[in-house]
Amino acid sequence: MNQKAKSYHSGFVTIIGRPNVGKSSLMNRMIGEKIAIVSSKPQTTRSRIMGVLSRPEHQIVFLDTPGIHDPRTKLGEYMMHSVRDAMDGMDAVLVLFDVTHITENDLRVAEGMKEKKVPVILALNKIDLATPEQILAATAKAADTGFEEIIPVSARTGDGVEELITSLENHLPEGPQYFPEDMITDQPERILCAEIIREKALRHLRDEVPHGIGVEIMKIEALSDKLTEINATVYCERAAHKGIIIGKNGTMLQTIGTEARLDIEKLMDTHINLKLWVKIRPDWRNNASDLKNLGYDS
Repeated sequence: MNQKAKSYHSGFVTIIGRPNVGKSSLMNRMIGEKIAIVSSKPQTTRSRIMGVLSRPEHQIVFLDTPGIHDPRTKLGEYMMHSVRDAMDGMDAVLVLFDVTHITENDLRVAEGMKEKKVPVILALNKIDLATPEQILAATAKAADTGFEEIIPVSARTGDGVEELITSLENHLPEGPQYFPEDMITDQPERILCAEIIREKALRHLRDEVPHGIGVEIMKIEALSDKLTEINATVYCERAAHKGIIIGKNGTMLQTIGTEARLDIEKLMDTHINLKLWVKIRPDWRNNASDLKNLGYDS
């Protein structure tokens, strides 16, 4: 007697949490590809980023969101709008805590999820940095927050991630395949390239400089079957920051450009000639026109 085929589950899962808990790293780990940039700097993710995990038994569409914070600029307001927008029409919510440091802000995020009419799962991330006692204490602290499940994971090592994926699948409804199996994100190539450049800048720049950086792709042109030229402008808000980004004899900008070029070549599967310019745009994070040009448009 033939067994009944397992039903196909699909749906949209919004990932939320405060800055630096590892939302983008965890989504990249679950998808198996790097589609969201990561860094140790707060508020690295500025927009809603979609990642698609397709398997024979399910398709999970993740919406990675900026870290929840109190906005101080129009860019910050846009980021929080992205979070609210990503909450519309979701089938489940995945909340992330840093297991080594659960704050009152984390608990406030959890409290805000109690009114949701969909399953809310908690992932305690960074267990590779925690002791067993810390993990137990964090689990106990989160136990009263009303989550459907609490699952310890490590985005860095992958520990617990398959258990988390299984949990999410079990909480999703039966449904269709929303996207082709080979599609992993809806991010346009131009945006992906700009984000890669910004990631390298975040990696090497310090203090307040990274928060004031925006990247605009000015041109992507295929020069031949094996070579594509990309022209990009890195915007900053102060003249002093421009000098830091360029570096002595151009060394910092060269480092950023070299690392970005290598990642973009992997993304586009071709040789890249990357040309970077640095321009000053005072207070661009509060300028609606600048935000729109850089892709931060509500």
